[in-house]
Amino acid sequence: MLEGKAVVSETDMPEAMQSHVMELAYRALDLHEVSDCQSIAHFIKQNFDEAYGPAWHCVVGKDFGSCITHLHGSFIFFHVEMMEFLVFKDGKDFSESKEEAVGVLQKAA
Repeated sequence: MLEGKAVVSETDMPEAMQSHVMELAYRALDLHEVSDCQSIAHFIKQNFDEAYGPAWHCVVGKDFGSCITHLHGSFIFFHVEMMEFLVFKDGKDFSESKEEAVGVLQKAA
């Protein structure tokens, strides 16, 4: 397990969700080898799907790039020592419009 404190780089996620995902990250690091990024990501994704509904994604690694679309209030990028975590909910929530999904809905004048 990595012993460092989680440091959030970017987020629009509520604080309670942030705490939950970081707790899951620490638990995943206890359960799996640090080099097993796929199992760590799967553990976090599965737990978030159960807690907050489907369509969560999780990327774990030491050096990766990304370009994503996510639902407003569902994004966090943080690291624990050298391990980076990207967790977000897919923008394909059919109960919301495209504008709501990316958080750019404007009120009519």
